[in-house]
Amino acid sequence: MIELLSYPIATEYPDLILENRTIINTINPHSYYVAKSDVEFRNALLESDVLLPDGIGIVYAASILKKVKIEKIAGFDIFLFLLEKLNKSGGSCFFLGASEQTLDLIQSKIKKEYPRIVVKSFSPPFKEVFSVEDNKTMIEEVNKLSPDVLFVGMTAPKQEKWVHKNKMEINAKVICSIGAVFDFYAGTVKRPSKFWINLGLEWLPRLLREPKRLWKRNLISTPIFIIDVIRNRFSNG
Repeated sequence: MIELLSYPIATEYPDLILENRTIINTINPHSYYVAKSDVEFRNALLESDVLLPDGIGIVYAASILKKVKIEKIAGFDIFLFLLEKLNKSGGSCFFLGASEQTLDLIQSKIKKEYPRIVVKSFSPPFKEVFSVEDNKTMIEEVNKLSPDVLFVGMTAPKQEKWVHKNKMEINAKVICSIGAVFDFYAGTVKRPSKFWINLGLEWLPRLLREPKRLWKRNLISTPIFIIDVIRNRFSNG
């Protein structure tokens, strides 16, 4: 069992002061599975300042292995939490990732719903690996604003690894990797309804909509995660 299941998973929303560089990541059974074989991704998660339980499986694992009761905090939840905080303080945020179209939709929506937030964005090239010049441009664009919060949406594990590698050059007080939240908020991808979320089955409608992309996540990653939890539970008595 890798260290991730003994990591101090957040049990509530972090009390962010927005003064120091704080790295927020999320963990679910699929990211746990990927991190088992991806050392760089595992280190990025383990070196988070805040690691949120974005998956009902993590909630159950915490109960079984650590005897603690926690609540699921999805990427979308922390996203809205931070926007509310920024709107109250008149803060700023930057969106890094996604297409220009998606970013335009996000900016337009935030200006209506959170009018006190200063918001900027940048769409990086769609590449598996960024060049030195790509990274320089991305960091420069973020640092022009030096936002209170940087939201990174380049899908896991790419986004977490990018932040982990470049965090010391980024002038942002909070850096939060939230992947699919960009599309959910923009409306380009529909988030499952509260009915499925409350049942802990948010993954099911997404799997039915995108089986080719998500089948491995739900039919391989989750069973392996469950087996590891059971093994760890009995190996530790």
